[in-house]
Amino acid sequence: MKNNMLLKAAILTTAMLSTSAQAETKTLTLMLDWFVNPNHGPIVIAKERGYFAEQGVNVVIQEPADPSMPPKLVAANKIDLAITYQPNLTIDVAAGLPLIRAATLIATPLNTLMVLDNGKINSMADLKGKKIGIAIAGNEEATIGTMLKTGGVSYDDVQIINVGWALSSSLASGKVDAIWGGLRNFETNQLELEGFKSKAFFPEEHGVPAYDELVFVANANTYDKVAIKAFNKALEKATTYIVNHPQASWKEFVAYAPDTLNNELNKRAWNDTLTRFALRPSAVDLNRYDDYAEFMYSQKIIKTLPKAQDYVLAL
Repeated sequence: MKNNMLLKAAILTTAMLSTSAQAETKTLTLMLDWFVNPNHGPIVIAKERGYFAEQGVNVVIQEPADPSMPPKLVAANKIDLAITYQPNLTIDVAAGLPLIRAATLIATPLNTLMVLDNGKINSMADLKGKKIGIAIAGNEEATIGTMLKTGGVSYDDVQIINVGWALSSSLASGKVDAIWGGLRNFETNQLELEGFKSKAFFPEEHGVPAYDELVFVANANTYDKVAIKAFNKALEKATTYIVNHPQASWKEFVAYAPDTLNNELNKRAWNDTLTRFALRPSAVDLNRYDDYAEFMYSQKIIKTLPKAQDYVLAL
């Protein structure tokens, strides 16, 4: 009888602990900026290796139908977290959207002004009178114009052509002489696989302030600070694992969706992205955000000047 009572008590205690653990698990919906690719390595590894679960968060990963929508959905309280770009976050905050930066994913710019490495264009000065292809019309005048100035070239001295998403093919075919928006971890490798060697001019080396390429944003009014801290801790553990075990983590990454991820372009991009991941996702330099905001304000990209302390979460 006594043994039966002890057994029942043990079963009851186990059930209560299990229920309590389930109750403490927080589900976070995370919408990516694009389809899953090597830029999202720490997220996939944190989920696949159980690091999110260890921290008591269940992260539901979603891919956007429209890449411009994730931050807007966060602002509307439709999802908990989204990936966006630091410049875009500043634009959204300046426009009044209730967003905060919750963590960093890619801690350096990836965007470049790219040309073929054929000896024809070796500096900004060589772009005078040339055609530059862009994917999306928007704020290219500010960034491209600033870069060109370092070579004594005016923005009016070049021809901007919207080539859509055909950046690499437009450059390879000679339709344009340069492309803006080619990523240093993807387009460089894509062109090389197609038999073309490229040269990249980096914005942060040509007058444009450095910025974080990819950041996580949450709703400024309703964010769950405890859950975000747990999310960031798991993300940091995953990033550390990736840096320490690049090849093993690559295999685990592609296992997430082998049909779309396991190819030579992604493998090359994976190796080129390793040094770009934020080793401390929670860490942030407020001056970095303010410097870029001031650049955008001076270039009339934004009409109001937000302060980093107001939209960058301190954890």
